[in-house]
Amino acid sequence: MYRTHTCGALRAADVGRTVTLAGWVQKVRNLGAMTFIDLRDRYGLTQIVVEEHSAEETRRTAAELGREFVLQVTGRVIERESKNPKLPTGEIEIAADTLTILNRSDVPPFTIEEESDGGDDLRMKYRYLDLRRPPLQRALILRHRMAHAVRTFLDAEGFLEIETPYLIKSTPEGARDFVVPSRMNPNQFYALPQSPQTLKQLLMVAGYDRYFQIVRCFRDEDLRADRQPEFTQIDCEMAFVEQEDILEVFERWAKHMFREVLGVGFTEPFRRMPWIEAMEKYGSDKPDLRFGMEFHDVTDRVKGHGFSVFDDAEYVCGFAAAGCAGYTRKQIDALTEFVKRPQVGAKGLIWIRVEADAVKSSIDKFYTPDEVRAVAEACGAAAGDLVFLMSGPKFRTLTQLCSLRLEMAQQLGLRDPKRFAPLWIVDFPMFEWDDETQRFYAMHHPFTSPKPEDVPYLESDPGRVRANAYDFVCNGTEIGGGSIRIHDPKLQAQIFSCLGFTPEQAQEQFGFLMNAFKFGAPPHGGLAFGFDRLCALFGGSESIRDYIAFPKNNAGRDVMLDAPSAIDPAQLDELCLGLRDPEEK
Repeated sequence: MYRTHTCGALRAADVGRTVTLAGWVQKVRNLGAMTFIDLRDRYGLTQIVVEEHSAEETRRTAAELGREFVLQVTGRVIERESKNPKLPTGEIEIAADTLTILNRSDVPPFTIEEESDGGDDLRMKYRYLDLRRPPLQRALILRHRMAHAVRTFLDAEGFLEIETPYLIKSTPEGARDFVVPSRMNPNQFYALPQSPQTLKQLLMVAGYDRYFQIVRCFRDEDLRADRQPEFTQIDCEMAFVEQEDILEVFERWAKHMFREVLGVGFTEPFRRMPWIEAMEKYGSDKPDLRFGMEFHDVTDRVKGHGFSVFDDAEYVCGFAAAGCAGYTRKQIDALTEFVKRPQVGAKGLIWIRVEADAVKSSIDKFYTPDEVRAVAEACGAAAGDLVFLMSGPKFRTLTQLCSLRLEMAQQLGLRDPKRFAPLWIVDFPMFEWDDETQRFYAMHHPFTSPKPEDVPYLESDPGRVRANAYDFVCNGTEIGGGSIRIHDPKLQAQIFSCLGFTPEQAQEQFGFLMNAFKFGAPPHGGLAFGFDRLCALFGGSESIRDYIAFPKNNAGRDVMLDAPSAIDPAQLDELCLGLRDPEEK
């Protein structure tokens, strides 16, 4: 055994014991007569002291030590004269009898401490060093605890963990597939699964009525802080259930996770909010409910006053930022520039400053003070508030105003990561129209069931059809989502028709599923949670990268492994593949 204890285990009760520790050298402080060594492993940090009367070999070894050397220490636990209340081991230290260097280390390219001096790219290149840092260790420990809590709950509810394949058939909807060439089947390709959607539906047909899997998924799409080309889902499916059955089980699951992992209890049912309400009140289908600032439609109030920006607009709405009447013109101008950024895309911003005895706005030229105050009050404003108004096409305006709402909340410190406001978004539209391709696309996926009462509109007015779909949202992030699935082959064929598939195309892409439905498919539905996002939420982070051991950067590259990379021409020959200059596309 290289150690009898970890570097985080010893306490005052252990004083007098002879122990052996092993770990990495965090810091060495040579004070002449004494040398102090901070020894670290993933369990904690313990101070080692080499005294002037220590053996000469021990003192000589201590003089050789550098940062990140792998060191074994044998010695006696003694009480520290100068205690450190910030450390769990801060009441003791080890008086070293012997030091053994197990391995030497080059000087690391950045400090391996709570706060590092390394930039993102450097720490990604040396990820194995970054992972030694306490914040990342805590993140991965949290991930482990959460995975354990997931399995414990779902096992108790009768779910079976069943693996599905990673090499499957390419699907046409959703994000781009990652494709894998087949050597044994030249010029044919597997795809890595975007999710196990069709496979878990087949498990329902097979009679496994409660399935789950903590599963890797792959999507070749542009990246951001909460996206990676490969990510992990908590994938679940249930048979012989309706929407309410699924929401009941997974609301209990969510409460279990908050309670077991964070010690946060929810006694009240989670809010259920229709998609259209979420869009009209917050401009988002994943609203952050930790704060107010609800939107209000003032279109009818502001038209007809000679202000063309409003008169010519389809939609005008706004919200009140409480206590912000003191914002300076410079601050308001900065917010105007914020909404004009390409990422938001607004043309401008109208404001109203509300005081007890007066109002001032950027539209005073076109409206009387009473009319301006009436608009402000319609937006929920009181004395001391600042109102923001935007106009344009309805849903574009709502989305732009949402960006401003979140920016204001950030400036006002209202997005506390230790507060949680979970809810369900329900009653999504079944389809969304794409002007470029002039066709409908499934808002979730083509296997989502429509609301039974909306089925008659599939032929006459597809845009009116609502889906039996639901998302789990918390703090402005979509954590998971799912739907009741179609189990009737005729209805499934009808949905494919609405999405522009010919019967032949539907059979080619999904024939295996359609054929399975002919053999007694039960009513079923399910959902999937983004496990990485859930970990980041529980850890209080905007980014999922710290909760993934070896993530990719924003360009989808692994800078540590230097992947993706070129492959040997002989491998290309085996696969019957050739390369083409990207400029020739």
